[in-house]
Amino acid sequence: MTLAAGRLRHRILIERYTLDVDSNGEAIQDPDTGETSSSWVEVATVWAEIKPISVREFIAAQATQSKIEARVVLRYRPDLDGSLRLVHMVNGVRGKIYNPAGFLPDPESGMEYLTSPVSTGVSDSGQ
Repeated sequence: MTLAAGRLRHRILIERYTLDVDSNGEAIQDPDTGETSSSWVEVATVWAEIKPISVREFIAAQATQSKIEARVVLRYRPDLDGSLRLVHMVNGVRGKIYNPAGFLPDPESGMEYLTSPVSTGVSDSGQ
């Protein structure tokens, strides 16, 4: 099964949470508290499909106390993992933020597309 380009109609910004570093590669710390500074850094902007889960899937997700709200499908990228966040871009404006639970490869080749169940709200990193 190939992934039809027409399905990928949502613009997604992929971001990674990283520590801010100075020109020497050292983590930037607040001089008073010692707290390190961190931020979300853009990895890529891609086309994807965002599909809300069905009622049946929603009920099953609640049974396992999951917060999964939607499914995101995007073309295969080897650099994706569950530490990222996906930001839905609408007319160039940042919209809903999705936290992927992981990325599942397509069942045939494993290298055509990835599917990720996603939740919304505060991510594990607190952002």
